[in-house]
Amino acid sequence: MQPEPLSARLERLFDMTALPDVTWQMAAMWLIVAGLFYLAIFRKFEPLLLVPIAFGALLANLPTEGLVNPPADGVAGGLFHYISLGVDLELFPPLIFLGVGALTDFGPLIANPRTLLLGGAAQFGVFATFLGATLIGFTPMEAGAIGIIGGADGPTSIFLANKMAPHLLAPIAVAAYSYMALVPLIQPPIMRALTTEAERRIRMQSLRPVSRLEKLIFAGLVTVVVILLVPAASALIGMLMLGNVLRESLVTERLAKAAQNEVINVVTILLGTSVGITMTGERFLNADTLKILGLGVIAFGIATAAGVLMAKAMNLVSRTKINPLIGSAGVSAVPMAARVSQIEGQRADPGNYLLMHAMGPNVAGVIGTAVVAGYFIAQYAG
Repeated sequence: MQPEPLSARLERLFDMTALPDVTWQMAAMWLIVAGLFYLAIFRKFEPLLLVPIAFGALLANLPTEGLVNPPADGVAGGLFHYISLGVDLELFPPLIFLGVGALTDFGPLIANPRTLLLGGAAQFGVFATFLGATLIGFTPMEAGAIGIIGGADGPTSIFLANKMAPHLLAPIAVAAYSYMALVPLIQPPIMRALTTEAERRIRMQSLRPVSRLEKLIFAGLVTVVVILLVPAASALIGMLMLGNVLRESLVTERLAKAAQNEVINVVTILLGTSVGITMTGERFLNADTLKILGLGVIAFGIATAAGVLMAKAMNLVSRTKINPLIGSAGVSAVPMAARVSQIEGQRADPGNYLLMHAMGPNVAGVIGTAVVAGYFIAQYAG
């Protein structure tokens, strides 16, 4: 019996591997994954989310076995079939909000409640992008999910996309988190273009101390009012305020620390990889993805401009001036957008401290984006 030729053995060995299953779309996605890893690791743009998303996308574009398959014929499903249920069943985004609430001080917003208007003004970017998306062919449900990118709130973007346009979840999530990471690059040129040197130098009065009782009442009041007006926002607002009550009550320190650390960290890993695992080349490499990325930039720009212009408008009728730079913090990228306001303010006046003032509209933006998401759900997905 003659020995099997070497070429035949090599061919048989090749067929035993997954190499024949690699497509050009997978190879193209490897380049996108490399770009996400570069932004996250070397440029430090939102690494806590972009690293899990990128790794999930890498797994999605490899010919894996037993990873994403649903259960069939009595055989259990793959690991990420079950992990991704946290997104499908709308568990992960509200749990992220629990951690955000536990990490956030609502004191600056309570001390200066008019900054709530700045957070509201920034939502104009959401609605403007919604209209733009409908004009270029997206359905109202898809447009609503895309528009929420302008709120600069990743968990809300994922929450809304899963409800209204699950087939667009991957590009919406990538756009939301990528542009959140790029806030320090996107916002400053807009802020400088819309303000004068004198406006950027405005020094605001020190905020009054806010008592623990005020913070607890505020959390309860927002919960009741928002859920009564926009019931579809209940999961996000409820968990946000629960986290804040754990923080401010001072009697649940262990729970507050768990929400701030273990809970939000574990959920961030699972949420990021679950989003990444949806980024298959067939789903991601299309014209809609490019449209969403373009609309995301427009959304951020309009939201930033609307917040700054609202602050300038308020100064026309107010004796106590607001530095318009804090209006840009109306997007809910907490606390990055507030830090950008601080940095830009100190470029004009090194002795000016805007961080705590900017946290008011920043927190208002978180609440505002959740409310807008609830409105879209009630209007189009209810």
